[in-house]
Amino acid sequence: MRTADKQIADILVRYGEPFGGNVWRVQGTAVIYHKTLERIAAQAGIVFEPPTIIRAERDEAVLLVTGRLPGAKAGAKPAADRIEWSMGEALVNVNYRVSGKQAAYVYAMAEKRGKDRVILKLIELHGLVYSEEEADEFRSQLPTVRAVDEDFEEAQPFDEVTEAEGDLKRRIDEAATINDVTDLMLDGATQAILAAMPPGTRDEVRDYAKARLVALGWPKRAGRRSAA
Repeated sequence: MRTADKQIADILVRYGEPFGGNVWRVQGTAVIYHKTLERIAAQAGIVFEPPTIIRAERDEAVLLVTGRLPGAKAGAKPAADRIEWSMGEALVNVNYRVSGKQAAYVYAMAEKRGKDRVILKLIELHGLVYSEEEADEFRSQLPTVRAVDEDFEEAQPFDEVTEAEGDLKRRIDEAATINDVTDLMLDGATQAILAAMPPGTRDEVRDYAKARLVALGWPKRAGRRSAA
């Protein structure tokens, strides 16, 4: 394993996350799943302040995100909390691409990017690995994602993955009942789309569907088995 990968793996293992299946390389650039960073943030106890809105436009959002990592409690003198901040930006057709009927979630993307950057700083991975949510900024130069290890399947190009994810989330949002959500998620075409996604993206879409089910009253009113 190359030196940088060893550094990344050593940090990930502190939070119970394996290197394989979470990190891959795009023409030499290490990339990590957003979902993995969310799990690490929860495991580390990272707390985020409410974001500061720097720019709010129809097709652009810029947020200032601040996070705090609690200091170690061992010993007579606990370590001070660590605080980091970063910007999250999303501008349609500049660093955030949408196509066709795909909805543009500029605020959600800006929040993801800001949080991911802060997490990477707090866990000392900044500069070693990028979040997958940064992909729009280098898609034109790095169009495909390849696995780091032989057991991890090669993923689709970022554009295809992001468009499929955005389209499924839009359809989940449009589902008016619990049964509508389960019908959508259990549909053969949906299952085929999910199967073609990288594991982290697939898990995120399924969690999104679960959140929609809960918002609609699941499991109390659910008459069918869960789609997730």
